[in-house]
Amino acid sequence: MSSQVAADGPVWPAEPDTAPSARLHQPWRAVLALVELVLAGVAVWGAFALWGGGIFEVVVRLSDGATLVSRHLAGDHAAGAIGLGLLAALLLLDAIRQVVLALRTRRRGKRRKR
Repeated sequence: MSSQVAADGPVWPAEPDTAPSARLHQPWRAVLALVELVLAGVAVWGAFALWGGGIFEVVVRLSDGATLVSRHLAGDHAAGAIGLGLLAALLLLDAIRQVVLALRTRRRGKRRKR
């Protein structure tokens, strides 16, 4: 950043030297997107593990010999699985944004019409 000096002193805050489009094109964002994709994969794996671990079978045998089987879904496991799924979706969206910003080309000057 450069400091500009006006007639009565320096202007604060100083204006940045780079244009906004130049700041967006940063190839390191692709590495960040890859890390976010890996974290999203781990979150999806964890969501499936929590969901599967939260389902319990309850077997009740009645006095007449009938067997009743029902499934119980634990609320904390289901909530954790849904939360991890949401986290994975947000990480995926941010990874897409990072890739777009990493691959975005800088603007050229205006082309003259023939």
